[in-house]
Order: sequence, then structure tokens, then C-alpha cells
Amino acid sequence: MFERPDRGDRALLVQLDFGEGEPATRLDELRALASSAGATVTGTMTARRSRPDAALFAGSGKVAEIAARRAETGADIVIFDHALSGVQQRNLEQALECRVVDRVSLILDIFAQRAQSAEGKLQVELAQLAHLSTRLVRGWTHLERQKGGIGLRGPGETQLESDRRLIGERVKLLKDRLQLVARQRETQRRARRRAEVRNVALVGYTNAGKSTLFNRLTGASRYAANQLFATLDTTLRRLPIAGADAIVLSDTVGFIRDLPHDLIAAFRATLKEAVDADVLLHVVDTAHPGRDDQIAAVDAVLNEIGADQVPQILVHNKCDAADQSPGVERDEYAKIRAVRLSALTGAGVPDLRAALAERFPRPEVRAATA
Repeated sequence: MFERPDRGDRALLVQLDFGEGEPATRLDELRALASSAGATVTGTMTARRSRPDAALFAGSGKVAEIAARRAETGADIVIFDHALSGVQQRNLEQALECRVVDRVSLILDIFAQRAQSAEGKLQVELAQLAHLSTRLVRGWTHLERQKGGIGLRGPGETQLESDRRLIGERVKLLKDRLQLVARQRETQRRARRRAEVRNVALVGYTNAGKSTLFNRLTGASRYAANQLFATLDTTLRRLPIAGADAIVLSDTVGFIRDLPHDLIAAFRATLKEAVDADVLLHVVDTAHPGRDDQIAAVDAVLNEIGADQVPQILVHNKCDAADQSPGVERDEYAKIRAVRLSALTGAGVPDLRAALAERFPRPEVRAATA
């Protein structure tokens, strides 16, 4: 059986076109994900298929081409821009004679690197174990062999059963700890509601500029970088705006296309800030060619966590890079629907502050305008 190396830094990327979205844009995103994980991309492989192959995902002919390309580029890891089953991953590793990583594992690896807080680390580990449990069930059937031999005889538990039990025990412990964190967060949210503090949450595709906008609005020094998932842990700050109710602004983890369901489930306590928000500031990278697909991907995650009914204000960030002027867009009822701005330069940010003041005016302001 192929032994997995501890680490693989030189990566060959594989992206198959099943007729969904723009292949070039998806490949660029995969390249950015691989770089964020610390890999050096040595080459890429693309192909069109009507549907995945059950055993090898890409089909035997394409896998042979991938193997040749891997040898040519000297890659020691192959990254697929798709979710692979345990069986497919095992078969591919045997055929390619190297470690194979799918999109889900790649995103989980990036999250594991980025998590800083104790809560973030617990959430990532829970998601990793949930993903690993599917590998045990569907992929690693060699672990079903009964332990035996001198010094290895036991009560009859197979290695697979032992691994499942240990994972189950660890998952239960992590869930108990995260439930405690969730209760603490809920207590804080109830205190803010009693104090009539408005909750505004930043959401958006990863690298859309949420943390930069958060820093611009609050004066905080939250880490912001031009990379995917630069920050994971939710941060809350008071947002003082003249003429507006007291506002707490929360910066949440960035979303991405095909975000693993295990990760969404593990981060549910963190994402609850978006569910309980009075309004969502949906930050969009206006200069990105796939911005419409990114908006749809964020809306899909919001729907999955139950935040699809929370009012939104679209924040078209990086308007300077898209050759757009800062400004406000209103709907047919004269309510602010979107704000165009640049979080980096600050252009248009006063318009966003004014939009929040208009959405959440103080009682005396409401009385004066009534």
C-alpha cells in the first residue's frame, strides 16, 4: 500500500469541467487555495467530463495523463478541485503513487493553519474528524483486518472499529466544549439585546475585503491580507455612528464555493452572529470577474445556516479597481440597497456609515423626523 508522506509542497492541480461555472475562474481559485495552504504549484491539468467516474473520478485514461504530468513536473501531491469519496481518493493515490488531496481536505487544511483562538481550533478539529470518519467508512477498508499475531491478540476489535470509537469519543468531547462556547455567546447576545444594541455582521466571499472594511469602520487592527481565509476567528467591536443606535459590528469567517458542510456545521456557533444580526453587510469584490457566482455562493451558505431572511446591504468593495465611483444605490421604496466604496482608500465609507445611521436612527432622531 502507498505510504503517505508527512508533507507535500510541490502540487499538481487538477480541475475537471462538468459544465458548472467558468473553468478558468475556478482554476484560479484553486491555485489561490493551494498557495494559501503553502504549496508550490508546479502545473495544472484540465479536462471536460459529463460526470465523475465512480472509481477514479477522472477516468482511467485521464488518470494516466495526470500520472505522466506529475512525473514530468516533479509534483509530490495532486490536488483535485472537487470532493472525492474515500474510495476514489484511495484508488487515485495507488494509481498516481503520491498523496491526493481533494477540495474539502484542502480547505480544512487552510482553516487548521489559520485558526488562532481556542474556539477556532476546536471547530476546525471537529470538522476534520467529521471528514476523516467518512474516509474510514468508505475508503480504508484494509483497516477491517482483525489484529492478530503474537503480542497483538486482543478482545476482537478491528482496527477500523477502534479508530471509529476513538474518533467518536473525541467528537463528543469537542461538541461538548463547543456547546459551552455557544451558551457563552448566547448569553452575550442576550445582554446586547437587553441593552438595545444593534448587531451588524460582515459576511462575504473570502478575500472580498471584510477585515479591511472592519478595520476602516472600527479603527481596529484586525489582520488583513490578500489571501484566502486570512482570518477565521470572529471579532466584535463597537461601531460609533453619530445619530445611530449603539451598534456592534462582527467580522465573520469568509465563505467560498462548495464550502464543506462539516465545516459549516462545526462553525455554526460562530456563524450564529450572522443569523442573529439585525442587518448583514454583504461585502462583494466588485472587481472580481466571478463576483455574481461569489454572491450566489455566499447566499447559499446564508440559506444553509438560516440567515437568508436577515436584511442585507450589498457593499460593493474595491469600486476603484472596477472603475466605479463611490455612492449609494436605492430600491424602488427609496431604501438603501447597496453602497459602492473602497475599504482600502476609505472612499465611500462615509456613505456606508450614513446608511447604517439611516437604518438604525436613535430614538430622538426618529422622533424629530416623525
